[in-house]
Amino acid sequence: MKESRSDAVFAGVLTAIMILFAVVALIPLVNVLSLSLSSKVPVEMNRVNLLPVGLTTDSWSYIIGNEAMWRSFGLTVFSTVTGVVLALFLNAIMAYPLSKTRFKPGRTIMILVVGTMIFKAPTVPYFLTLRSYGLYNSVLVLILPHILSAYNLAIMRTFFKQFPSEVEEAAEIDGCGSFQTLIRIVLPSSKAVLATVGLFYGVAIWNQFQHPMMFISKTELYPLQLKIRQLINAGGDITGMVVRSNVNYNETTLGAAAVVFAIVPVVAVYPWLQKYFAKGAMLGSVKG
Repeated sequence: MKESRSDAVFAGVLTAIMILFAVVALIPLVNVLSLSLSSKVPVEMNRVNLLPVGLTTDSWSYIIGNEAMWRSFGLTVFSTVTGVVLALFLNAIMAYPLSKTRFKPGRTIMILVVGTMIFKAPTVPYFLTLRSYGLYNSVLVLILPHILSAYNLAIMRTFFKQFPSEVEEAAEIDGCGSFQTLIRIVLPSSKAVLATVGLFYGVAIWNQFQHPMMFISKTELYPLQLKIRQLINAGGDITGMVVRSNVNYNETTLGAAAVVFAIVPVVAVYPWLQKYFAKGAMLGSVKG
């Protein structure tokens, strides 16, 4: 079918707006990247905008060669990967029965789950409860409190409600129980929603800041975001050595390099999940 003139104009205008939004969104990232590759004098004179001034990789050499930064990076990778795997498994085994009308308590449970999105736990009782569980200064505090989200559970439940019942009935005829049907039939066909929910959990765990700031005081257990904060606040003193005057970086360029260092993994992973993410977000929002 030939596209009408009005549709073509609308598509052109929409494309131009999206490109404009993308450019605006990229400007802060480009600026931070330029700061990380600039010499300290132009940065101190506020001369760096979208392009590096006095191109140098000294800040990156400091960050990449810093053992404490890599330890925090490894801890963040571990907590993110472990958290996403646990979150997907827990959400799947909860969302699947909640998506079935024959599961009578499902509606009541779902109302209670949605209620947690409205009524948040007070900070002090929340802190005291998790500390009583032994999660203070523990790697597990970076994982366990984040593996179940009411919003992500609702997305997965909605997706499972749309799964063809004929396929599940055929699996039951072949002797599969509910758990076997979920593991062998439903989940392998649910890459879109798994990628979508996994990305939500992954970004949340990777970027967590306030939560570890409440529960972690040992610097060796700092995740990447807290290590970046420590670097910026200490003027580069994350290994017991302050930024010296005879080097070509300062706390600003080091902080910029650390920020880019922290977001590169997320930016690198997203293109691989983009097609699943777009499809899963749409499929999970059609029905309630």
